[in-house]
Amino acid sequence: MLDANRSGTATASPRAAAVEQAVPTAVPAAVPVPRLPRTGFAARCTRAVLSPYARLCLLLALLAGAASCVLAFEPQRLLTHGWPPQLGGAAAAVVFAVAYGLCTVAFVPRPLLNLGAGALFGSQLGLATALTGTVLGAGVAFGLGRLLGQDALRPLLRGRWLKAADGQLSRHGFRSMLAARLFPGVPFWAANYCAAVSRMGWLPFLLATALGSIPNTAAYAVAGARASAPTSPAFLIAMASIAVPALAGTVVAWRKRHHLRDR
Repeated sequence: MLDANRSGTATASPRAAAVEQAVPTAVPAAVPVPRLPRTGFAARCTRAVLSPYARLCLLLALLAGAASCVLAFEPQRLLTHGWPPQLGGAAAAVVFAVAYGLCTVAFVPRPLLNLGAGALFGSQLGLATALTGTVLGAGVAFGLGRLLGQDALRPLLRGRWLKAADGQLSRHGFRSMLAARLFPGVPFWAANYCAAVSRMGWLPFLLATALGSIPNTAAYAVAGARASAPTSPAFLIAMASIAVPALAGTVVAWRKRHHLRDR
């Protein structure tokens, strides 16, 4: 209620004033400020560096540098000059396996490296060393291709043959890679990078590489170990083991050409 004072003005009663003070005033809610997209120079540089084509260019630069190093150091001289005398035993095998893997990434032909492994370490240790280097090199190439090249190259798989090969590798990874390793004809580095661009998993790729590379690698290792006796039965059997799978792979590829063309 309002009480009139002597001057004629109306004032609020004490009870009304108390009720008025008890009611809290509404505080407006804080309005979230939208975050603006980063459009600075650093952000643009980051997106450009991490773009698929920038990573593909980095992969090509790494491979070109590795190939240049191979041409400069000439690892094939190991076949004529032998292994450095300061390295021997297990240490030499480990160093050779690592060098083997890096050389395969740099497009050095595996037959040359397999012959060198057999000539330097004999049939058994040479086979183990060459297989270790094979799996190591395949894993490095697969990882580089998957990390730096897959995003840029997959949109380019538009041709019929490319789509057929990609579908085969993606759906039947272990079987396809095992066949590629068993039957020579497909370059080692090409199979590695094609598998990296596809949807093949790591485990099928490495397992198929290890198992499929045993016969061919063993044949070359034995041939390298028996190269000083080219008329020996072991050397002749090794050379036959190299020639027969190559011929079989050629026949299978010729018979499958129509199947791939019609897909």
